[in-house]
Amino acid sequence: MNTALFVEIEQTHPMPLQGRFGCAAGELTALVGPSGAGKTSMLRILAGLMRPARGRVQVGEEVWCDTAAGVHRRPQERHVGLVFQHYALMPHLSAQDNVALSMLHLPRAQRNARARQWLEHMRLDAALHGRRPAELSGGQQQRVALARALAREPKLLLLDEPFSAVDQMNRQGLYALLADLRRELAIPIVLVTHDLHEARLLADQLVVMDAGRVLQQGSPADIHRAPRNARVADLVGLQNRFEGVWLGPADQPGQAWLCWQAPGAAPGEGLRLRVRDKGKIAAGQAVHWVISSEGLHLLDADEAVDGWRVTVREARHLGEISLVGCELAELPGVRLKLTVSGPRRLGLHPGTSLGLRLDPELVHVMPWRPRPA
Repeated sequence: MNTALFVEIEQTHPMPLQGRFGCAAGELTALVGPSGAGKTSMLRILAGLMRPARGRVQVGEEVWCDTAAGVHRRPQERHVGLVFQHYALMPHLSAQDNVALSMLHLPRAQRNARARQWLEHMRLDAALHGRRPAELSGGQQQRVALARALAREPKLLLLDEPFSAVDQMNRQGLYALLADLRRELAIPIVLVTHDLHEARLLADQLVVMDAGRVLQQGSPADIHRAPRNARVADLVGLQNRFEGVWLGPADQPGQAWLCWQAPGAAPGEGLRLRVRDKGKIAAGQAVHWVISSEGLHLLDADEAVDGWRVTVREARHLGEISLVGCELAELPGVRLKLTVSGPRRLGLHPGTSLGLRLDPELVHVMPWRPRPA
């Protein structure tokens, strides 16, 4: 049975929300963006807790909301599992009774048996089933909340910042648990998170939101390699974003020249890069362009390509990787940020002079728009 989710919302009041996205059965889609982007409001619309001015929400063949047709199913009619940031467990009930509370349509003995099964499935010891929330750790409480959400046999699972109140060690265990659950559940899962690392780790698809608008949906890899605009690049944490001018077609089909400029450079000043040409940008247009860290390669100084040299300005060694900030000699003021692993990171320290190779296939060019204040 197809249980894919489709959402399309458009409204200006009481808060602006606009855009569409989908989530296939068995996949996890993460809504990402800054505070106030509209992520939780979108989740509330999916759960039926908020009615949009105009919009449609469909899960499989079931239409849960269609403002044009006057359809709006109540939350209890939607079969949604909802997990909150702060668990929302009943403090006076045991873990087992909290889970059983979501199955009041069943006889007491049956719902208690199923509650125990779900708690065990969430890897909670039987000794913990009788404890109240205050007697459980944050990670254990979140497992109870997950068990409660899944005991409803939902057609859609909604996770609202579910791991943000859990310490890092317990968070890793919950990530592993969610990964295992995804293999078992043939339902769409929508996650709201501020943590970009978490989103990239868990999600099949990202939905990037800002100021109530859906800006882009795609796989984490696709969005990082080809953000729709400079704002998306900022929101997903692409640090290597630069300015330039599109010079037009090169001497080979499918390629063009890009002038890489330092901020405030005069027209024509900069480095010329041969990059892919999709035929969408006019010659002479100011552009932003991005390249992911894997498209930048540090070389020994005597291996510098086209004479490009960088000087290490900062190096932070974090276990098996190093975060390195470099300045390009040919474009003073232009900084590059790289994640370096393996033997290359050994010996990197401020003042080190190196060569640079840039992979033109990973350059993504966007029309220029001013950075937001």
